[in-house]
Amino acid sequence: EVQLQASGGGSVQAGGSLRLSCAASGFTFDDYAIGWFRQAPGKEREGISCISVSENTTWYRPSANGRFTISADNVKNVVYLQMNSLKPEDTGVYHCFTGEGIECPDYDYWGQGTQVTVSS
Repeated sequence: EVQLQASGGGSVQAGGSLRLSCAASGFTFDDYAIGWFRQAPGKEREGISCISVSENTTWYRPSANGRFTISADNVKNVVYLQMNSLKPEDTGVYHCFTGEGIECPDYDYWGQGTQVTVSS
């Protein structure tokens, strides 16, 4: 059974940093890509970043490129999202997800998210 649990969110001021973690079980990163998406009130789901260990690739939403870094720990089966230079528009609930897909996964599985609030 695929399970994903995000943590590490919080409230920060603009310009601050947070490191999100996603503990994954029921699959390995060699088999499936994994990513992060954000859900903000009144907005559609937005893909933020994804990583494929098997393809050795990463992808970032343009607004996150240069500020966010995704990484994967194959031993612990944990994926991280380091977020620097945070902006108010980064506010939302961040979920990790996985599924079919080569470089970025489809939205097949996701878990409970973690709230990120950035104040100006």
